[in-house]
Amino acid sequence: MFMKNRSLLAILIVIALLLAACGGGTGAPAPEAATSAPADSSQPAATEPAAAPAEPAAPVQVRIGWGGSPDTLNPGTAVLSEAYILFELVYSSMFDLNLDGTYSLDLAESWDVSDDGLVHTFKLKPGFTWHDGQPLTAKDVVFSYNFYGNHEDFPYMPVYTEYFDSVEAPDDQTVVITLTEAIPNIESQLVFLYILPEHIWAEHDTPEGATSFENPQMIGSGPFKLKEYRQGEFVTLEAIKNHPTTPPKVDGVVFQTFDNQDALVQAVVTGQVDMITELPNTAVPTLRNAENVQLVVGAPFSPEVTDIILNQVSEANCPPGDGVCSGHPALRDVQVRRALAHATDKQKIIDVALLGLGTPGLTLIPDGLGVWYNDTIKDYAFDIDEANRILDEAGYLDTDGDGVRQMPDGTNPLNFRIYWPSDKSEAPRVAELLSESWKQAGVSLQPQALDPDALTSVCCPTFDYDVMIWGWGSDPDPGFLLSVQLTDEIPTGNSETGYSNPEFDQLFTQQATELDPAKRQA
Repeated sequence: MFMKNRSLLAILIVIALLLAACGGGTGAPAPEAATSAPADSSQPAATEPAAAPAEPAAPVQVRIGWGGSPDTLNPGTAVLSEAYILFELVYSSMFDLNLDGTYSLDLAESWDVSDDGLVHTFKLKPGFTWHDGQPLTAKDVVFSYNFYGNHEDFPYMPVYTEYFDSVEAPDDQTVVITLTEAIPNIESQLVFLYILPEHIWAEHDTPEGATSFENPQMIGSGPFKLKEYRQGEFVTLEAIKNHPTTPPKVDGVVFQTFDNQDALVQAVVTGQVDMITELPNTAVPTLRNAENVQLVVGAPFSPEVTDIILNQVSEANCPPGDGVCSGHPALRDVQVRRALAHATDKQKIIDVALLGLGTPGLTLIPDGLGVWYNDTIKDYAFDIDEANRILDEAGYLDTDGDGVRQMPDGTNPLNFRIYWPSDKSEAPRVAELLSESWKQAGVSLQPQALDPDALTSVCCPTFDYDVMIWGWGSDPDPGFLLSVQLTDEIPTGNSETGYSNPEFDQLFTQQATELDPAKRQA
């Protein structure tokens, strides 16, 4: 499951750090993560009196810096990665996703599947309770899955219950999911469906209540509970030391928001925080040379994808109610999009803006997904002459000699708004490089950084933009990233481009229920 600005790697690193941390509050770093050496908390041994009891050890609290803040504490409506980091620590789900891309049972102790693949029976582990002391039962699981599936306004969750025919609880420790069709990836469908306490959420199970409830207490059943939350400032979690399956090795964690990534990097260098969840590529040389920081840069199994998003939603597909659909009409023309692809120097963007820390992408599916990555696709070569040829033949000419082409009817210059999230330090340089190369093809850009919440608002399903620089994370199964290109996802907010292709829709439906991995890849 992967949404805008969501880094799966950052989420898994934080979980690994907090649930398997040593006493000093640090853990093994992972790709593009930085941790600072903790201050020495040891105390000299007392000498007088010799038999004096040792003072209790000071609580171990991990300090983590990030550049944003949760957009909401409601799992149904959340979009930003900061919210999902909290969900992973505060809530339980049927499966856990491990750093190596495999799945393991979390809330369940056993999982049985019928011969036809339609009926999945889960036995829950004993001992799970909600943070308010009430027991967690199978009825909470049933409520949660139905809750997510019944509210189509949720940006992501309904996708994961699409093949659910029914969810039942024959007793307090058993959950039975019956599917309409057998699917190959139920683990990836359930891993981010966080289980909610019915006794709190039932009163909000209405079309308005489900989306407006901010969930201020955030009662879960995971290894940490919410202690204090101040939007845009910090979040404090307290460890559940007697958690039945994953008792934390630390006493608490504080997530602190920093105004910009320079301050974030400085905080880990000076020891103000123990870890930062993301960092600009420009900070890598500084952190490599910092004596008290351990940094590893590598290729995770699920790298982030930075994409240049073109608003191509058609008038016919403009979402009723939410849709503004103000995108430049030229971007609906496939010839314009082809020309812009040829006018984009991906390798230069990687070398200059990302300092070489990246690889050119072919599709939304990144090369870190192994067999799911299609390396047989021929990319659009960087070729300004070809870009100009395509636009000339399509009738987009510079009729007034100002260097900017117009629509074929002579109106509406190809002058596009380009937005990016303000917390991404490399994005302005990416926009600058795009502006330089696209200008050679007669296309101009109006750059503007937006707060991530504001960018979400203009993105989807509003479609009130022309071009965006943003990105996705990915989980080991490609299903979700493929689904965001479906026509049906345009009104849900999952589609960022408004792309619509009936042939793709049909192929996606076929692969979603194909149990043979080789056939599914094909």
